[in-house]
Amino acid sequence: MSNYVVKNYVIADFPVRISFSERNRNDVCLLPSFSPFLHNDDEVMEALLFNLIVDNATTPVEKARRERVRAFDTGNGDTIVDRIVDGGWQFIVKDINGKECALLKANSDFTKCRCALKGNYSMRHFGLNNVIMLIFAFAGSKRDTVLIHASLVRKDGWGYAFIAKSGTGKSTQVCMWLRHIPGCDLMNDDNPIIRIIDGKPYIYGSPWSGKTPCYRNVKARLGAVTRIDRAQANSIDKLKPVEAFVSVLPSCSSMKWDTYTYNSLCDIVTRIVETTDIYILHCLPDKESAIICHDTISKNQ
Repeated sequence: MSNYVVKNYVIADFPVRISFSERNRNDVCLLPSFSPFLHNDDEVMEALLFNLIVDNATTPVEKARRERVRAFDTGNGDTIVDRIVDGGWQFIVKDINGKECALLKANSDFTKCRCALKGNYSMRHFGLNNVIMLIFAFAGSKRDTVLIHASLVRKDGWGYAFIAKSGTGKSTQVCMWLRHIPGCDLMNDDNPIIRIIDGKPYIYGSPWSGKTPCYRNVKARLGAVTRIDRAQANSIDKLKPVEAFVSVLPSCSSMKWDTYTYNSLCDIVTRIVETTDIYILHCLPDKESAIICHDTISKNQ
C-alpha cells in the first residue's frame, strides 16, 4: 500500500493489519502495548480479522447518510454511535474531558475500517487504542470471540478469569493468587479475550490491560470464571447455569444495541457457561480467600 506504513499483528490467534498514512504524525509509537503481538509472516496474514487504515484525511459521513444510534459512557469518556445507510458504522470517541480523540468508520462486519485521530499524543493514543478495541470486540463477536472485562491468572496451563465491578477486588484476588499460590503468572489485568475453538473455550492475553502494564501474547484453556463479591467471611459457590449467564454477560464487550451482534454475544456466553464452571467468591482481601478459591475452582482440572 503506497504512502502507508503497514503493521501486522496476531491477537488471540487472529491476524489483523493496521496501516498508518505517511501524511500524518500518527504511527506505531501510538501502540506500545501492541509490540508483543507484532508478526512478520505475511502468509499468516491472509485471513484478516480486520484491516484498519489510520489516516487523518478520513472525514465523517454526511448527516443525511447516517442515523444516531446512541451515545454511551465508557468510564473514560463518551462514544457516539451512528448507523450509516449502507449498513456500516461510525463512532466518535471522546476522552474524559469531552474532547474528540478519534473518528472510526467501519463496514457492517468491521472487517474494513478507517479512522482519523485528533489532539496531542495522549489523546491520539487513547483514541486509537479505543478504536482498535471496539473493532476487535465487534469483529470478534462474529467469530466466536469476546473481550471480557476481567483479571486473568494462569496456573498449570489453565486460565482463571475474575470478574467484578470496577473497584470490587478482582485485581486484588489475582494478587493474592500470585503471592500465595505457587506457579501462577498474570496473563492480563483488564481485558483478556475468550475464543471458542472446536467447542472448547480458550483465553488469551491482549494489548489492553488497564492500569497494569501486562501485555502478553499468551494463551490457556479457560479453567473457570469467578465473580468477586466483598464479604466479611470467605466462601465460594458454584453458580447454576442461569445465574452464571447473568454473571458473565455484563462483563463482555459487544454492541448490545445491535440485535445480530448481541445475539452472537449471548450464544458465545452460553457456550462458555456450558463448558466452564462459573463461581461467586465471597471474600476478604486475604491469603485464605485465594487458597479457598484455588482449591475449589482448580479441582476439576
